[in-house]
Amino acid sequence: MRSDIIKKGIERAPHRSLFKAMGYTDEEIQRPLIGVVNSVNEIVPGHIHLDKIAEAVKTGIRMAGGTPVEFGCIGICDGIAMGHEGMKYSLASRELIADSCESMAIAHSFDGMVFIPNCDKIVPGMLMAAARVDVPSIFISGGPMLSINKNGTQLDLNSVFEAVGSFKVGAITEEDVAEYENNACPGCGSCSGMFTANSMNCLTEVLGMGLPGNGTVPAVYAERIRLAKQAGMKIMELVEKDIKPSDILVPEAFENALAVDMALGCSTNSVLHLPAIAHEAGVELNLEMINTISSRVPNLCKLAPSGPYHVQDLYMAGGVQAVMKELTKQNLLHLELITVTCKTVDENVENVEVKDTDVIRPIDNPYSPTGGIAVLKGNIAPNGAVVKRSAVANEMLKHTGPARVFNSEDEAIDAIYGGRINKGDVVIIRYEGPKGGPGMREMLGPTSAIAGMGLDKDVALITDGRFSGASRGASIGHVSPEAMEGGPIAAVKDGDIITIDIPDGKLNVNLSKQQLEERMVEWKAPEPRIKKGYLARYSRLVSSADKGAILE
Repeated sequence: MRSDIIKKGIERAPHRSLFKAMGYTDEEIQRPLIGVVNSVNEIVPGHIHLDKIAEAVKTGIRMAGGTPVEFGCIGICDGIAMGHEGMKYSLASRELIADSCESMAIAHSFDGMVFIPNCDKIVPGMLMAAARVDVPSIFISGGPMLSINKNGTQLDLNSVFEAVGSFKVGAITEEDVAEYENNACPGCGSCSGMFTANSMNCLTEVLGMGLPGNGTVPAVYAERIRLAKQAGMKIMELVEKDIKPSDILVPEAFENALAVDMALGCSTNSVLHLPAIAHEAGVELNLEMINTISSRVPNLCKLAPSGPYHVQDLYMAGGVQAVMKELTKQNLLHLELITVTCKTVDENVENVEVKDTDVIRPIDNPYSPTGGIAVLKGNIAPNGAVVKRSAVANEMLKHTGPARVFNSEDEAIDAIYGGRINKGDVVIIRYEGPKGGPGMREMLGPTSAIAGMGLDKDVALITDGRFSGASRGASIGHVSPEAMEGGPIAAVKDGDIITIDIPDGKLNVNLSKQQLEERMVEWKAPEPRIKKGYLARYSRLVSSADKGAILE
């Protein structure tokens, strides 16, 4: 066992003494030691209940003959951090999470690891750590929040953000906003649409690192507790068979994840996180691969914000495994891959069926023949930009309009709420990338304001930052290279004509190469916004978005 290095032999008597100081018995010390990484806290709705998940996991480990060793991990709530300085820390926290999990796992020589994430950056951060540490590992999330119906509308967090925009234009009253506020988030769990948290939990299942149901069983269902116990038992089998992340996170597993990403219509943030996880696993994954897979995998689901359904509906329709089963009908998945079930993908989906063809469309009757995410390139995004195509109104798939340029999210929000954005405009928000932000703020505020004001079929947004998985409309993010690195988005001026062609993958400003170069000769990088602390260090090391915003 890996843990023998800290517990076997006379030389390790001091180490065993420290275990005994915590109440561990000789029998417990002799068993395989399983690290249980619990990101429970009292500031994230998706994490408030993870103590119950951890207890179930530890029960499962003990039932299967192991000794669980629980430790904590930070987690930031993107919703609470949204729209202010705190959002600069969200993406950056992914690296802290990966580093802290790596530190604990290796320093204490655990034989196996159970990771308990739920929300936005915690899931990819832990996946990065699992790939890096490479001991037998399994993931069990806290599960999605429920969406409830109020006055004929299924609500979620995005409903409240959009309600603010509606209030600003006088479409609803303050009392109406309070109604949304009090009902949109009815309890614990990751926010109920196919936003970033649920996207990554579903893709963890597809990658083979979570048990079937990991992405969709609601947080408040007893089935979630049973699944956690099963994860605790299953880690012992993974340890016994020495099945490690490196056996599971192979190139074909990432191709499967991208295929299901396109079928589900996941958050554009998945395009930021999957390359980062692949990097840790030693697998190459670039934007060209994403577009290639998107071009051949149909979009089968319209989950919020793209459509009326929520993750609980996906669960009732058969879950992620049912989507995978549908994709097998056109040979769009690699089926021979091993997963944490200790079975192959093929064995996992063998007896699965779609139970609701409205929620999961048949593969011969998709919402669109191409995937939910598109990568765009052009003279303001030579290395690429990303859009959630499935959440774009048909009217905005192709759009030409004048640029309205802002050098921060805050400036853009002031203009939107101030009524200074007109139909047809293309809002450019720059210096919000990984280096420029720093931290590549997620901007649900501007997109939900535009949608709440009824302009999502008339106004586009383009940024070197990123958008929330809850964003809808022609919201194009991850423009690379970013403005802070001298990317051509820094040369765009108010009134320049921007052309967006999502079906053809194009994003351009109506300027010649010479004109762009002449403007960039005069360009000078602004002073960093933050000059001390973690974010200052982060901004010096972080890569561009097209590389997954990894630390180099």
